[in-house]
Amino acid sequence: MTAGANPDLPLAGHKVVEIGSSVAAPYATWILGMLGADVIKVENAEGGDDARRWGRMLPDGRSSFFLALNGNKRSVRVDLKDEADRAWLIRSCAEADVVVQNMRPGKSAQYGLDGPSLVAANTRLVYCNLGAFGATGPMKDRPGYDPLMQAAGGIMSVTGEPDRPPVRVGVSIVDMGTGMWCGIGILAALYARKDTGRGCIVDASLYETALGWVTNQVAMVQVDGVNPEKVGSGARGMAPYQAYRCSDGWLVVSAPNDRLFERLATALGQPEWLADERFAGNQKRYANLGALNALLEPMLAAETRDHWIGVLDDAGVPCAPVREITEMLAHPQTEALGIVQRLGADMPLMGLPLSFDGVRPPLRSLPPELGEHDALKEQG
Repeated sequence: MTAGANPDLPLAGHKVVEIGSSVAAPYATWILGMLGADVIKVENAEGGDDARRWGRMLPDGRSSFFLALNGNKRSVRVDLKDEADRAWLIRSCAEADVVVQNMRPGKSAQYGLDGPSLVAANTRLVYCNLGAFGATGPMKDRPGYDPLMQAAGGIMSVTGEPDRPPVRVGVSIVDMGTGMWCGIGILAALYARKDTGRGCIVDASLYETALGWVTNQVAMVQVDGVNPEKVGSGARGMAPYQAYRCSDGWLVVSAPNDRLFERLATALGQPEWLADERFAGNQKRYANLGALNALLEPMLAAETRDHWIGVLDDAGVPCAPVREITEMLAHPQTEALGIVQRLGADMPLMGLPLSFDGVRPPLRSLPPELGEHDALKEQG
């Protein structure tokens, strides 16, 4: 077992080689590492992972992005143009259970690190390509980043306020979503290997993830051919189901079915809304959302978030305040879950959103310094 290993975790004893950088591939292997795998992070000898310079920088030179995505890993610097380094990496992949790579198209084959070559040498290997636009098609060789995919995949077209410029979702949902799809594919392949004894090549891409996120919008277009509109904090076809301004901030109110709308109208002292034909059923409420909001907005704006949370909680109407990150971190629910983890005196980091028999996999080791485990190359 490697330092920090936990034999009780699901992937304990599995070796993973990450030939990746930025967000998507490191997030995929972060998931596997949190589940117990021994992850060897292969980094460019000249500067390492680009994410080491992204986000906010600590006084000691570490970056917030890198810290968030690279716990429970070991770092080895590799110069792919160096024959000895390249030979060591190929041997390491031959001994691995999983390889995850997000090199630019064509680079893996150039250095003998492509899926067909490595799986031929190690038939039990699960090899995961994490690309930009996918394994086939006219754009298969183009590189890409999260905002490009949010644009090209249609996500930006349905995000933000009506008649406003396109905006990117504020978190890297395409990068991290692709990392999750890689994790799902890898786990499925490892499960199948138990019966077949053979690995396989798993393909995932940023563009396919972006397309997957708009599955509901794609179905809507099939109905009438009309592109979905931007609805800000709301949801298409559901009402009321959005953020409303209160006297001290914003509150999301979710009452999209008749039972919840009845509770909302009653809690707000407006039983006459239930007899209003404009609000008779969700489809009519959504069609007349402007009229409904004209009634809701001034009423909710007159009191604080906490006031309305108390009223709506008592009535059984789902609601939630729009919290800043610091407010979310300090909330008792976040603290009770123990999902924010600290190792020693170092800064706390977000843990895995999964538990097994009530136990969340721990942060076993801090993100590595660049080349911290270069000695592995001397071991073979």
